[in-house]
Amino acid sequence: MEGEDENSDYVDIILPTESLDTSAVFHVVNDFIGFILFMHQQIPSVIEEMSQEFNELQAEYGDLEVELASSEVKPLSTRRKQASRRREVKMRMKRQENFMASVSELKESLQLLISEVPEIEKISLVLGSSPLRPLHVYELNFSLGRSVSGNFSRSKLAESLSRKVIRTMISRGAGSNSCPGPTKLLLFVKAPSSLNLPLHFLPKRGLRYNRKTMPDRLRFMCRTGAMDTHNESCMPSSSTDLIWFQCRHTIKGLSFWTPPPED
Repeated sequence: MEGEDENSDYVDIILPTESLDTSAVFHVVNDFIGFILFMHQQIPSVIEEMSQEFNELQAEYGDLEVELASSEVKPLSTRRKQASRRREVKMRMKRQENFMASVSELKESLQLLISEVPEIEKISLVLGSSPLRPLHVYELNFSLGRSVSGNFSRSKLAESLSRKVIRTMISRGAGSNSCPGPTKLLLFVKAPSSLNLPLHFLPKRGLRYNRKTMPDRLRFMCRTGAMDTHNESCMPSSSTDLIWFQCRHTIKGLSFWTPPPED
């Protein structure tokens, strides 16, 4: 972020390898986004469970459509129950549909970004209506070499690294302050100015946020880089042709919590 000391307040995540493949970067960021949304009570369960529930609702709705369209003679009470259940399932699907679509769009944008710029160094995630009025800011800095993977399949390294990141954030009290109702999650990335993905990322003059909000910063480093910050294979490039881009796709949290009635 502009006006901040680039080397201050980082929590280092040390890796046993000297490079990180692009697939691992994608899964770490993707899992971290899900963690932020869940810990700050923007979603009722983890994204994987929500995705499974959405698929089950779609299947049930299809079955109910077939049952109600059937010419088979059924008691009127049974058809009423099926019609009522179909309306309920349809409402739940509609409620989740926009959310699942926004998650899918953000994941697609992230994959395209990492494919286009494998050596991506910094990603910022802002929870709030805008960077100027953030509720929480998280910054991921990948200060190590990068290797390009042929696909985005999840590896054991990505799995263990995601768990390590989440454990680190929990130990630092992440999610102890919930957000007051549904809000947006915004994704920003620092990338070469030549990045050309206009359907997914728009350039910004700079990235500023309210100074009252202190970002949580994670820096991914190889073990030798942690001991020797001059190790070129473990430090980001010295290119100055880097600017901030904002992802055009945002994720808005769901309103799902109902306060208990007063006595």
